[in-house]
Amino acid sequence: MTKIEMLLQGWDVAYGKEDWYPPFSDVLSGVTVEQALWKPTGEHVNTIWETLNHLLFYKERFLNRLTGEEAEYPAGVTNDDTFVVPTATDEEWTRTQERFKAVHLGIREKLVAFTEEQVEEKIPQTKIAIWLQNLAMHDAYHLGQIVFLRKLQGSWPSRRAFE
Repeated sequence: MTKIEMLLQGWDVAYGKEDWYPPFSDVLSGVTVEQALWKPTGEHVNTIWETLNHLLFYKERFLNRLTGEEAEYPAGVTNDDTFVVPTATDEEWTRTQERFKAVHLGIREKLVAFTEEQVEEKIPQTKIAIWLQNLAMHDAYHLGQIVFLRKLQGSWPSRRAFE
């Protein structure tokens, strides 16, 4: 298995292919605006929507780097600032999910076109392969949080079988 094939496997599992954990396509399926905005009592938990926007922040910057566009952090923005919900409407929730899918698939398209040498290039200080691996692990981490939130809501089965 080549490095690109390994990276693709991790990338595909994160969005649309079930493996050790459910992909975003399953985890987000049927989530309503109310569920996306729900959080248990307390301020120390992010909502599903906030988490998705956080993931989008980093994925969009990575895709921008791959395409040569501006990818720097906006001045004064911290990691905590990326957990936001701009406007809570059904249309905006749908747009957020569509944007997330488009960015994920856009990165995949770039990965498929890379050579083994290209994934070793740095943008700016980190190799593309390391970026991709870290983003896939970041997705897995937050996928677990989203599934946990859905379980707390009662909108995800307490037990789930997969093949």
